[in-house]
Amino acid sequence: MDGHFRAFSLVDRITQLQAGKRAEGRFLVPAHLSRFSSCLATEAAGQLAAWVAMAELGFEVRPVAGVAADLRFGAVVRPGQMLDLAVEIDSCDKQTVNYSARASANGVTIIELERSAGPMLPMESFDAPDAMRSRYELLCGLGAPAGQFPGVPEHDIEIIEDVHGKSSRAALRVPREAPFFSDHFPRRPVFPGTMLLDAHIQVTLAAAEHSGYWSTGARLRATRVPNMKLRAFIAPGDIVELQVDLAPPGDNGAMMAKTSAYVNGKQVAMGSLEIAAHEDNP
Repeated sequence: MDGHFRAFSLVDRITQLQAGKRAEGRFLVPAHLSRFSSCLATEAAGQLAAWVAMAELGFEVRPVAGVAADLRFGAVVRPGQMLDLAVEIDSCDKQTVNYSARASANGVTIIELERSAGPMLPMESFDAPDAMRSRYELLCGLGAPAGQFPGVPEHDIEIIEDVHGKSSRAALRVPREAPFFSDHFPRRPVFPGTMLLDAHIQVTLAAAEHSGYWSTGARLRATRVPNMKLRAFIAPGDIVELQVDLAPPGDNGAMMAKTSAYVNGKQVAMGSLEIAAHEDNP
């Protein structure tokens, strides 16, 4: 496909590698983008871990979806910044890869991801093994041309129900066609879990801002995802029901929200999300 390795590939080069164990890499966030969410930084770090795992297993399998036990957000990503990526592989076999990862820019932490697990599925079902092998060799060599990522479309979200200070329910309309499906994945398009998380964050922030727990004008942001589990694939054209249940802020001033997602009444994702006010949030 025309967008393969351009539309949703977020590693430009692998700069250091200990096969099957750890790696460092880079990704240049194109300066022309209006927004590059921290969820996409998480995607970039996860993709680096995927390259290490796929290479270790001969590109016979690849990680798809999975579980994140603890994701912490740091500074906001700025278009034009270089992301420095690092991953540690805790274990890797033909069933699962377990890893931790981080992304930073100019020495400042963007995201930290601990105890993430990606179930392995046959590569042939999602992408061409030879194409993936060639891409990996390029990334480990001179690297791929930077700045090709076109960005992703804004989410099509409609709030269906809002119970003041308690919950929110929304419909996320996944596009039937979008450039990122060329990379995720050519043989079986799947809506990325990191984009689902980004949509859930948007709904949660909107609900939190009108909850009455913070003063008017307080600038809120997602600070942590203590757990997140993807249970099924989301396909192009799916309508995803996003459910957010709020709890009052705790003694630390942070609010914890439970999140879940459903397609045709079937739960496809679940987790929790921490929201807090930050004076330095732009």
